[in-house]
Amino acid sequence: MLEGLQEARRLMLQGLCDAATASHSVGYTSPSQFSREYRRLFGLPPQRDIARLKTFPDGFVAA
Repeated sequence: MLEGLQEARRLMLQGLCDAATASHSVGYTSPSQFSREYRRLFGLPPQRDIARLKTFPDGFVAA
């Protein structure tokens, strides 16, 4: 599901959908499971992670 989480992150970062829609679009049936796995991988829950990433200048990649 690594690829699914990365794709969901991309969709949310581009503003194409919210976390619930992104989770469903990449195959998760449980938004809470998606949120847990997302946080485990990226270190923050989806909304906080996306908000943080949007504060970086264009082209800057967070570690």
